[in-house]
Amino acid sequence: MAKFLTLNTHSWMEEEPEKKLADLVQQIVREEYDVICLQEVNQEINSSPAEEVAGYVVAQPLLAIHDDHFAHVLVKELKKFGLTYYWSWAYNHIGYDRYHEGVAILSKEPLKATELLVSEIDDPSDYRRRQVLLAETEVDGQRIQVASVHLSWWDKGFQAEWARLESELSHQSHPAVLMGDFNNPAGQEGHAHILASPLNLQDSHLVASEVRGDYTMGGHIDGWEAKTPPLRIDFAFLSQDWSVDRSVVLFDGVHGPIVSDHFGLEVWARIKTPGKGNQS
Repeated sequence: MAKFLTLNTHSWMEEEPEKKLADLVQQIVREEYDVICLQEVNQEINSSPAEEVAGYVVAQPLLAIHDDHFAHVLVKELKKFGLTYYWSWAYNHIGYDRYHEGVAILSKEPLKATELLVSEIDDPSDYRRRQVLLAETEVDGQRIQVASVHLSWWDKGFQAEWARLESELSHQSHPAVLMGDFNNPAGQEGHAHILASPLNLQDSHLVASEVRGDYTMGGHIDGWEAKTPPLRIDFAFLSQDWSVDRSVVLFDGVHGPIVSDHFGLEVWARIKTPGKGNQS
């Protein structure tokens, strides 16, 4: 059984960020997730580069990891509890004029990471620049493909971004898991577009044996209008290789404390055919 977690961390922009980091650490320590996908993983532009970065696999060679890089800090905190994660990060754009913002993947097993520019924009000063972080790693001794995703809204770049990601993933043969903030609510055009993809993906919340939680953001947040109702915009999409046992919304104030302006999603799944994905 593989355990996955995805969360848009809104890192360092929340009140009491240290406490919320500690709450996230405790959840990871409890469940020991095999793979974690994070979005809005930030570091201050003007903070100091880190001297040592344990477990880091370079996908973004142009930017140094800083002391306050959220994933770097998270991995160090987890190490204090005896958990070792390999990780990588892809830089998307400058956030709020003060952060390098990107997406990360943490894995208990070694990983190979690459970044994929999916937006038509390639200017980091433009918030519309989007990269997907892709990684190959192992769960239960089997090779899988993981994507940490933070895409744009429908008719604001999403369709072109999804087409580039879809094209890239169409060439891989490993069982796949795409997790993150898709900015397209369940039941609306973008969600339907993904489910209609030739990739033949499953929405974990629609197929799991156990499902808890109806939405992953509680209303108005950055990028959404003030009257926006609660919506499910954070997903785990899995290839048909997987059988999904559990899909549960976390960090919603009911199943764990709120740690971000998004809630998290925990997914337990197993590969249907033992041995698939072992090819290098």
